[in-house]
Amino acid sequence: MTAPFPLITAHSGCMDTLDNTLSSIETGIRLGADIIEEDIRVTRDGIAVLAHDDEWRTEDGRLIHISKMSIAELQELVLSVDYAGKSGTMTIARLDEMLARVQAAGITANLDLKTDDSVEAAAALIHHYKMADQVLLTGCGPDRAMLVQQTHPELRKLLNVDTELFLTQEYTDAVRRTCEDAAAAACIGLNVPYQLVREELLEQAAARSLPVFVWTVNEETLMERFASMGIASITTRNVDALVRLKRSLTTETTKVPE
Repeated sequence: MTAPFPLITAHSGCMDTLDNTLSSIETGIRLGADIIEEDIRVTRDGIAVLAHDDEWRTEDGRLIHISKMSIAELQELVLSVDYAGKSGTMTIARLDEMLARVQAAGITANLDLKTDDSVEAAAALIHHYKMADQVLLTGCGPDRAMLVQQTHPELRKLLNVDTELFLTQEYTDAVRRTCEDAAAAACIGLNVPYQLVREELLEQAAARSLPVFVWTVNEETLMERFASMGIASITTRNVDALVRLKRSLTTETTKVPE
């Protein structure tokens, strides 16, 4: 391989774990991921927690909303999960619990911000743990990216690519607009669903010094394809397979010719 192997980002709910759980974080760390990705929302009293959706069902069938509950109320509940082919029960974890684990492992946290109010809540914890250099903010379209830039320009963020833009405009125009939006908000890279990645995007992003992070690649054949394209990071639920691919390709490149 000529390009460095991409950073391995463990998607929330990697392997057989439930999404946005401490088990997911610990599994990604144990398997050797470089980055741990989790979704961020905020409770009624401003506490950042790990959750993709605002609406949940409790184990006994009640409908609740994270944004309408205090952290004390929320953490008393056992929630029912049926998502991404997985089912079970879980309790809500706090962002500070994630950051403590990522900091101890010496790797990077990818915080996928689901709401604008999660910006301030996440920033406060990032600074509390002195982890500005260990955190990437994602979930940022142009407006949220600009909000981060205006309120916390010291934090690193990726621009989430607008899929609708690529569906409604010519690919070249969508790439140009995306790169312009990233530059306007001082984003350090692009966060792109793998289905939208073409050489043109990679070339234009590279010309503007915007590393490309792709998500979510679970199939091993696709992993090998993207690993050879100069991608900065691959997000996957199948962390074990991507780690094995990295080891096999690294072994091949370090063999001494006979």
